[in-house]
Amino acid sequence: MSSTSPSVFAIIGGRRFTRDQVLAWEAERLPAAASKISLPVPSGDLARQRTVFAESKLALGADEIKRRLARDLRIGDAVANATTRLSRGRRATSVCELQVIGGSASAFVRWFDDSSRDDYAHSMTAAHPDHFLIQALPDGRQEVVETTGGSPLSTRFLVDYCDLSTLSTPRSPDTDAEAAGVAMSGKGIRIGGVRHEFRDVPGGFHARLCVEFPRATFPRMLSEHRQHLAIEFSNWVESAFSAKS
Repeated sequence: MSSTSPSVFAIIGGRRFTRDQVLAWEAERLPAAASKISLPVPSGDLARQRTVFAESKLALGADEIKRRLARDLRIGDAVANATTRLSRGRRATSVCELQVIGGSASAFVRWFDDSSRDDYAHSMTAAHPDHFLIQALPDGRQEVVETTGGSPLSTRFLVDYCDLSTLSTPRSPDTDAEAAGVAMSGKGIRIGGVRHEFRDVPGGFHARLCVEFPRATFPRMLSEHRQHLAIEFSNWVESAFSAKS
């Protein structure tokens, strides 16, 4: 890949946000995430804070992270299962779009999907302060422990990118590459999913990032999770195309 980082703009509700605005959202979330996991807020600029905070979370290890967040994860799992039952299979979506100048849709998705990368765990975790654990499991599923946008609780869920069976969002016909799959709670209940679609445009690519939640999810969470998507995917795009081949 090129060593030149692309330019990324987020679009939420039809409004365009600059990279600096998205970085400000990230900086605002970092102290809350550090408090949640009982780690100090790193010193320095945001780039250094992002790196050091990710390294600190990785150093804890999966078991310790889950121990520190045990109360949240227990309550969060119960809430996710309850809202899924109340929703009776119906979904609500949280959508953010990105305009990327530089790179390509297929190259980004190849990078995103490649769990064999040496930097996989670090790049996945560092993309958002509220990412506490993202790892590929031996069965191919992705394990995620995070605080979704607008939620007071951290949750644990599994994403199966080989299962599209319960997604309600249809694939757009102009999609060149996608990362899509069903999300399951710790008890194996299908609680939602993702359909992140990418298409090439002159000079770069466009991303439509869509997360499906149970219909009974509070509207504030759906709205605020759009910023979560903007933060993590903007950082992932920059990481993907600044990586050296």
